[in-house]
Amino acid sequence: MEEGSLFQAAPESEPLAARLRPESLEEFVGQRHLLGEGKVLRRLIESDRVASMIFWGPPGVGKTTLARIIAKRTRSSFIDFSAVTSGIKEIRAVMQRAEENRRYGDRTIVFVDEIHRFNKAQQDAFLPFVEKGSIVLIGATTENPSFEVNGALLSRCKVFVLQPLAADELESLLARAVKDPRGFGGQRVDIAPDMLAMIANFANGDARSALSTLEMVVLNGDERDGVLHVTRETLEQCISRKSLLYDKKGEEHYNLISALHKSMRNSDPDAAVYWLARMLEAGEDPLYIARRIVRFAAEDVGLADPRALELAVAAYQACHFIGVPECNVHLTEAAVYMALAPKSNAMETAYLAARDDAMKMLDEPVPLVIRNAPTRLMKDLGYGDGYQYAHDTEEKVTNMQCLPDALQGRVYYQPGEQGVEGRFKARLAEIKDWKRQHGWKG
Repeated sequence: MEEGSLFQAAPESEPLAARLRPESLEEFVGQRHLLGEGKVLRRLIESDRVASMIFWGPPGVGKTTLARIIAKRTRSSFIDFSAVTSGIKEIRAVMQRAEENRRYGDRTIVFVDEIHRFNKAQQDAFLPFVEKGSIVLIGATTENPSFEVNGALLSRCKVFVLQPLAADELESLLARAVKDPRGFGGQRVDIAPDMLAMIANFANGDARSALSTLEMVVLNGDERDGVLHVTRETLEQCISRKSLLYDKKGEEHYNLISALHKSMRNSDPDAAVYWLARMLEAGEDPLYIARRIVRFAAEDVGLADPRALELAVAAYQACHFIGVPECNVHLTEAAVYMALAPKSNAMETAYLAARDDAMKMLDEPVPLVIRNAPTRLMKDLGYGDGYQYAHDTEEKVTNMQCLPDALQGRVYYQPGEQGVEGRFKARLAEIKDWKRQHGWKG
């Protein structure tokens, strides 16, 4: 049962996202990795064995909705609690109500939105009530709970990671909103499927944003003969962007990120900045672009310039801290740096070659010499016999074999000559020469 208010808005005056809030797992869109048939969270809900948990994920992916569905499905009282407006006094009042419910045999789910905004003292106020089962605490956060939630409270909660909704999931949600009586089903709305696809892509995995955009474009549609017609011009005005990026299938999304990647690989900073601008001005998520640049830093620059990865990660953090449009200069700096940096793909080729061997030889035993021996039995079996501690040697290297016998002599990392990697190549050659002179068979 959910706490109500005499001053709640009439359903028809609520925002579209609120009117279409799913009321059951069957209506819930996304998070199939948690809520698909047989998945762990779905099993906990269906068997009514829900314990305290934290939902970690970006905005608009269903954290609050899922908490409400759990409360309804498990027949629990539901208290919606905001970390932004509440202090310890309010926490104690809510806990007192939960204690009263427990005495009458009712379970209470306390949902705390933005739990990361509580300080340590406020989070600690929940601890005794979670421990004795007075409440089931469900916290929601957009921040990593490992850093933002007290260890004592975190250890008593299961963390579930919610992911941004896929474009096809958002398209399905938008199509339902047009037809559902709770949405625009009572009106005749003419909106092309490719416009729904554009809205879905621009929403960047955020269902609330997608529904809000749909509501805006429909309310601003042109009414003719009792039909609301949504034009591309209306859509572009409502999202304040030109349709620079997405087509019906989202193919251009991948074409443009490919263009950025290949321009940087080809050391063309002007082209890189152009494709970057195309994506940002079309509404692309800057964190998505930043993640691709982080990947590029290792895949295409690698040890030719180890600073590239540092700068790419710093650009990602800057985008996270300040968002658009201010972070466009940080992404520009990163893209130009990557374009001008010396190039090496040795990291990717090394991993791919090692992966192929690893997949073919999954049962190759770890050489005894480099196995850990924490027990007497393991020591008696020869674990760690002959191990050479490199730091005890003058050269800080030994001739010890570290690959399995079947892979002895395999070479995965083959450094190039570009930039700093030339020094790594020379150093690796020195190490291998020394090892061979001292009996190494690699």
